[in-house]
Amino acid sequence: MNMPIAEFRRAAERDAGCHHMCGAEMIVEALRLEGIRTVWGYPGGAVLPIYDALDRQHDVQHLLVRHEQAAVHAADGYARATGEVGVALVTSGPGVTNAITGIATAYFDSIPMVIITGNVPTSLIGQDAFQECDTVGITRPVVKHNFMVSHVSSLALTIKAFHLARTGRPGPVVVDIPKDVTLASAPFAYPDHVEIRAYRPVVEGHRGQIRHAAEVIRRTRQPCIYSGGGIIAASVSTELLALASLIDAPVTNTLMGLGAFPGTDARFLGMLGMHGTYEANRAMQECDVLIAIGARFDDRVIGNVEDFCSRDRQIIHIDIDPTTIAKRIKPAVPIVGDVKRVLKDLLTVLRREPIDLSGRPAWWAQINAWRARECLSYPRDGSTIKPQYVIEKIWELTGGDAHICSDVGQHQMWAAQFYRFDKPRRWINSGGLGTMGVGLPYAMGVKHAFPHSEVFTITGDGSIQMCIQELSTCKQYGLPIKIASLNNGYLGMVRQLQHVEYQSRYSQSYMEALPDFAALARAYGHVGLRIESAADVEPAIREALALKDCTVFMDFHVEATENVWPMVRSGHGLTDMLFGTSVD
Repeated sequence: MNMPIAEFRRAAERDAGCHHMCGAEMIVEALRLEGIRTVWGYPGGAVLPIYDALDRQHDVQHLLVRHEQAAVHAADGYARATGEVGVALVTSGPGVTNAITGIATAYFDSIPMVIITGNVPTSLIGQDAFQECDTVGITRPVVKHNFMVSHVSSLALTIKAFHLARTGRPGPVVVDIPKDVTLASAPFAYPDHVEIRAYRPVVEGHRGQIRHAAEVIRRTRQPCIYSGGGIIAASVSTELLALASLIDAPVTNTLMGLGAFPGTDARFLGMLGMHGTYEANRAMQECDVLIAIGARFDDRVIGNVEDFCSRDRQIIHIDIDPTTIAKRIKPAVPIVGDVKRVLKDLLTVLRREPIDLSGRPAWWAQINAWRARECLSYPRDGSTIKPQYVIEKIWELTGGDAHICSDVGQHQMWAAQFYRFDKPRRWINSGGLGTMGVGLPYAMGVKHAFPHSEVFTITGDGSIQMCIQELSTCKQYGLPIKIASLNNGYLGMVRQLQHVEYQSRYSQSYMEALPDFAALARAYGHVGLRIESAADVEPAIREALALKDCTVFMDFHVEATENVWPMVRSGHGLTDMLFGTSVD
């Protein structure tokens, strides 16, 4: 069983005196004192001293991936599933540039990570040395913060990276370390706390604004709660459920917020936005009070801004990041603060006086009328494998209790629509950047963190090929994940957009030379299954679940031209939705 981080750190501090260490040893000791047990990485010349230090200790485990991008994705998946800081280690030059996509993916989704990068010796910086690049400059737009350690005596301040990554609005922090710094020696004493004068996130919500929000909520007749990934980041699902129950309000989640509110709860409307449900999108538009918590009103969620703002409603917006509030939508009641503290305070104020619920019966009657449209229904003739059916069966056979790691594309949307998440941190996917190839390394990070959980990768024939080499990592470290590929022979989401927006001109969206994925999985030492009949879907999933200690690749050959419905086209209003019959 893993030791709690606080206890782990106290034990480590007892063992770590103030004595001379080389820079590489300081880095490893800092990781140990931060409670980091796992580092994902790929070695190279600039970081060999760090790898040598890792080899001479046993507290911090290193997992060798097959590509630096996968190292960052795996650390990212670990962080999303655990809520702890994920750590990746890459070398200079191409090691850094290969990691950029993973860093940007974590940045757009506010994931706490520390990425340690090697660099050429300080005397060679700026000399166009072998495998030199400006790591700080390259990563600056896609990190919460980055810095280069120019002297070994500064390495103890690595704690700043972890403090920045996990506090306020979380995010990735890059620590760039020249090779000579890792070789030099100095006294090492790790500080037990950090103060950064220019960095003081607001955590307590403004009391007056919280009281104002409570008064608005007490008077509402048609409320709607819109919650995003900030709910999961702040571990505030219990308070969200309490708020929805107290004011009897429907709840919708963003793609990143799925699992923040139980997917099987009667108040849950499903995901909203571009591929959200009809009832969720209509409730967002027709409510009289919208309570936005840990969400940022992005384009995939609210569609056309002018159309969204044309409706007469009051908006309460709660978020830790002041730059998010009023960035796209001006709220009536803005509240900056840690959403857990703000929601607790809001619940306290709301419970002091009665709440008018007289308008709820009519509001729920309207919502149920929208639900009656059954916008997620699809043909079930059994002649071909429907991708939706595969997801439904995975949900059913796992009891809704698996970790689902998704790549990006149609399969991602079907997973979001048809797997009902009742717990937070069970849905692991790339939201803001929309990065293909994340599914397999995400699953590696999650399975390493939760070895006894069922961990699935939901992917497609396009996405899986971007990091498929990580099947080798799964074999080396015994990470028995289950891979469900919805193989339609297309770049499915590209093909769907071409169908809707480009009069079915399918330019370069058809994959003409696909491998035999089942055979390829077997070549890596895993179990490979090819499923071509709807009758074989359930038996294949059952077989995969029975093979507890095996990575199983299930290659489902689904209906090639199935589309994700409903759909809100870019630039259109949130309720201007296409359904299957709208364009087919």
